[in-house]
Amino acid sequence: MRRIAHLDMDAFYASVELLRYPQLKGLPVVIGGGRRREDDALAAEYGSALDRIPVAAFPRLSSYVGRGVITTATYAARAFGVGSAMGLMKAAKLCPDAILLPVDFPEYRRNSRLFKSVITEIAPLMEDRGVDEVYIDFTEVPGGQREGGRVLARLIQKSIFEASGLTCSIGVAPNKLLAKMASEFNKPQGISILYEDELQARIWPLPCRKINGIGPKADEKLQGHRIVTIGDLAARERGWLVEHFGKAYGAWLFEAAHGRDERPVVTESEPVSMSRETTFDRDLHAVRDRAELGAVFTQLCQQVAADLQRKGYVGKTIGVKLRFDNFKIVTRDQTLPQPTADAATIRRHAGLALKRAPLERRLRLLGVRVGGLSRADAPAEAPAPTEPTTLPLFGDG
Repeated sequence: MRRIAHLDMDAFYASVELLRYPQLKGLPVVIGGGRRREDDALAAEYGSALDRIPVAAFPRLSSYVGRGVITTATYAARAFGVGSAMGLMKAAKLCPDAILLPVDFPEYRRNSRLFKSVITEIAPLMEDRGVDEVYIDFTEVPGGQREGGRVLARLIQKSIFEASGLTCSIGVAPNKLLAKMASEFNKPQGISILYEDELQARIWPLPCRKINGIGPKADEKLQGHRIVTIGDLAARERGWLVEHFGKAYGAWLFEAAHGRDERPVVTESEPVSMSRETTFDRDLHAVRDRAELGAVFTQLCQQVAADLQRKGYVGKTIGVKLRFDNFKIVTRDQTLPQPTADAATIRRHAGLALKRAPLERRLRLLGVRVGGLSRADAPAEAPAPTEPTTLPLFGDG
């Protein structure tokens, strides 16, 4: 019986920070922006004894002034409505007493490599899906069938915690689609086992948005047809879904609602491109929300660069993706003379691509993509002239 697991680290960035600052456990903590003078002052005063910093000494979100955005937050902070990609100034109104910590991508990448190495020692068929989540094929792994995969999931959870001090949630199901949904059932630090015959009882009552691949636009259209739950979606005929949502997407909606997904766990593949994107909690205006957009844009470029560097790739084509409030999608690309994985270079050329996009309407989604990939250790081409670096976009004037 096919058993596929989806493993998702619990509030990963925040959890890594709590390893350094155990005195903050259980408190609302927000991770966002770069290092500030307050952070440097604490580091200088306490040195390596970070766990001895008094809670009262940490900067609070209420004192933040700037255009930064939240990368992640602890579960205690999320209870106040604070979430990823939200502007720090906006978050300060919701949870002013939250402790504010700077982002430390090198430390997150180090911990990401650590927990993934633990997994592959136990279950080698692992598909990397980003810094904090993976798919794992349990089917042929010793213990992978015991209790539907619970025994192996428990071993992986325990091994990751012993090696790193970090917790994760795991869903095990017949395929990747259902496993990803199951991993959300018992967060944090949960294990959820899902069988095919439980689809009607455990999956169909859920809202359609719980299916990875149904976004806000599709969900709004589904609700317009009185399709609210996955069960409502499963009750519609394939032909009707194809007629209203298109041949490919309509057929996929039908299969997904019935829990069908034949995608394999891919351990090694040569990616064509790498991208990061975010959908905003509210539609943002290119001028009035310039600071917030600029911070998100820079963060996306940094995340793509980190993905490239971690996986050992460079790319020559830098692109942006925009989805507007009318759901229209626009993309623009910029080709570099030399491939790169440098965040500043990606940000510069993504900005040049963005300058060629219409920005009259409000934005629902912003994405950055690097294509034309090659291995970073491949022979370099002859150097080419440097491109201009000025781009007065989203607060970079």
